[in-house]
Amino acid sequence: MISAEEHARLENAIREIEDQTAGEIVVVVAGQANHYRSVPLLWALLGALVVPWPLIWLTDLSSARIFQAQLAAALAFSLLLSWPALRFALVPRSIKRARAHEAAAREFLSRGLTRTREKTGILIYVALAEHHAEILADTGIADRVEPQVWPAIIGRLAGEIREGHLVDGLVAAIGEAGAILARHAPPRFDDTDELPNKVILL
Repeated sequence: MISAEEHARLENAIREIEDQTAGEIVVVVAGQANHYRSVPLLWALLGALVVPWPLIWLTDLSSARIFQAQLAAALAFSLLLSWPALRFALVPRSIKRARAHEAAAREFLSRGLTRTREKTGILIYVALAEHHAEILADTGIADRVEPQVWPAIIGRLAGEIREGHLVDGLVAAIGEAGAILARHAPPRFDDTDELPNKVILL
């Protein structure tokens, strides 16, 4: 997803921004937010529910034979739909968006962004397969910033990703989020770097 040189570029961007603020920025880039392992089973069960009806109407098969055909269909559907590309394609967009948001919230908690001294941590999260990006901010900064600021940054980041410029988009988003942090959470004389500046790839 990101080369070693691009990784270093992003880390430098985070480091330079954090020199200007007491806030913390963490960037997480996921290839896919969720594996959607329940999707093949759900579709297989739905398909298996349909299988008996044409057999009942059009054949003289016994109930036991129809039941066996239903089990065989469920197994075949589940194996076929376990192919990752097909499985992902069957997931509704709303579910993809919800799973990506849940993944972002988990990363926000697990990366320590709620444990900074002034509650001014920011997560920039991107799930490439779901075409999803969002910014989550802790209460110390979220309460001071108008809510529409973050979607505007994400909109520009999403545009860069669509053009194939993931790293350029992230650098710009880091800069914009950092400028907001610098305005609302300026650096303190005793400020320390509370979280690693590395970009997390999942």
